[in-house]
Amino acid sequence: MKEKNEIRISKSETKRKTAIIKYSKQEDSSFPVLVILSLKFVSTIGFILIMRLFVAIDLPEAVKERLAMISCGLPGARWVKAEQLHLTMRFIGEVDGDRFLDIRDQLAEVSCGSFPMQLQGVGFFPPRKKPRVIWVGLGNNEQLIRLRNRIEAVLVRTGLAPEGRKFAPHITLARLNKTPASKVGSFLEQHSLFISPTFKVNEFLLYSSVLNARGAKHYVEQEYPLN
Repeated sequence: MKEKNEIRISKSETKRKTAIIKYSKQEDSSFPVLVILSLKFVSTIGFILIMRLFVAIDLPEAVKERLAMISCGLPGARWVKAEQLHLTMRFIGEVDGDRFLDIRDQLAEVSCGSFPMQLQGVGFFPPRKKPRVIWVGLGNNEQLIRLRNRIEAVLVRTGLAPEGRKFAPHITLARLNKTPASKVGSFLEQHSLFISPTFKVNEFLLYSSVLNARGAKHYVEQEYPLN
């Protein structure tokens, strides 16, 4: 199975040629297959591989199955596939290859114990506006916040700008397109008491994300066990 998208590299002598290339990564391989699609000139020097990164907690299969059971009944909704469901701890964004290696290595310094977690309730973003995202929330979890803060501190030490938004832990279920507000209200009411089995968080992960016409495909770049 292959997932395809575009990433950017650049090359130059006195100017930089930025190549838009097709990214084709097989599930049984850690190396992408690259096919040049087009070139354009910009001013700088060197070869740059751009990666789109985020840090997240994966969910147990049993929890993903529970979420998949409620992922229906909204016209215009694009539901997140079960295998893509996760709890984002920090969206990093696009970085070059050197910054990626630094981030990957520095995150190993995060020290935190494993802890229990449970998903509770549903809601939408943005609040008090037309719903565009449906999410599942979490109960209060001080250990999760502690882990997130330690991840944030390490990332800032690598040179990333501090996260400007307040951490609002959630799992994105669907992205909406012209979904009637009445349907969203009915969905939220129907699943307001949703609760998952309690599960143990034993690790967090560094992911790369490759965008394509069907959404995004995520790849685990590094696992970080919690002690």
